Amino acid sequence: MEPAEYDLMDAAEQGMWWYRALHAHAIAALQSVRIGPGGLLDAGCGTGGFLARLRAAQPGLKAAGLEYFAPAAARARAKAGVPVAIGSVNAMPFAAGCFGAVASLDVLSHAAVEPDAALGEMARILAPGGLLVLNLPAYDWLLSAHDLRVRNIRRFTAGGVRRLLAASGFTATRTRYWNALLLPVMAAQRKLLASAPHHGSDVAPFPPWLDRSLHAVTVLERRLMRLGLPFPAGGSILATAIRA
Repeated sequence: MEPAEYDLMDAAEQGMWWYRALHAHAIAALQSVRIGPGGLLDAGCGTGGFLARLRAAQPGLKAAGLEYFAPAAARARAKAGVPVAIGSVNAMPFAAGCFGAVASLDVLSHAAVEPDAALGEMARILAPGGLLVLNLPAYDWLLSAHDLRVRNIRRFTAGGVRRLLAASGFTATRTRYWNALLLPVMAAQRKLLASAPHHGSDVAPFPPWLDRSLHAVTVLERRLMRLGLPFPAGGSILATAIRA
C-alpha cells in the first residue's frame, strides 16, 4: 500500500466501524478453538490494530506479527506490544510448525502477494491441527478506486477460497459471507458515488452518528450469523480451515 494508506489505517483501525466489525469476526473465529503453545501469527499485520484488539480480548494469548513495510511494523510493535517481524507472506521468516494459529486479514488480495505461495507458507508454519483464519474481499465486480489505492488486484468468492485452501492442504474449511446487510450500500458507494480512479480512500473519519449506525448493522448481522442464518452474498468472506 501507499504510505499514506498506512497513516489512514493507523489512525482509524481502533475506532472505525469497519475495523471493529472485521476484528470482532476474526476474534470470534479464534475463540472457537484452543490455540496451541506456539501462539498466533498475524500475517500481514499492517499497523497492528488487530493484534492490539486481540490482546485486549485474550490477554494471555501469545501473539506475533509479520509485516512487509518496516514503518508499519514499527507502529504495530508499539501499538500491540508484541514482536513483529519484517518480511513477505510469500516467504515467511519462521520455522516450520511453529505457530498454533495464523490470521491474515485482507492480505491475499494485494498485488505483491501470490495467494498459492502465501497459503503454502501459512500451512508450513502452522503446527498440525493449527487453525487458519482468513478475511478476504468478495467479488471481482466490486473492484473499485479504493482497491486501486490499497493495491488490491483480486477479490474472491466463497467457492474459490475453498478450492485454494484445499489445494494448499487445509481441511475442515468453512467460509461465510459477511457485510451482507450493507452490500447494496457498498455496491452503490463504490460503483456509482466513488467510482473515479482519483477518488479518495474508503478509510476516513465518518460522522459519529453514521459510524454508530453502520457498526450497529454489523452487530445485528453477527447475531443473525450466530443464530445460524447463512448469508448467500456479502462484501467480505471469512474463512477458517485446519492444517492437516
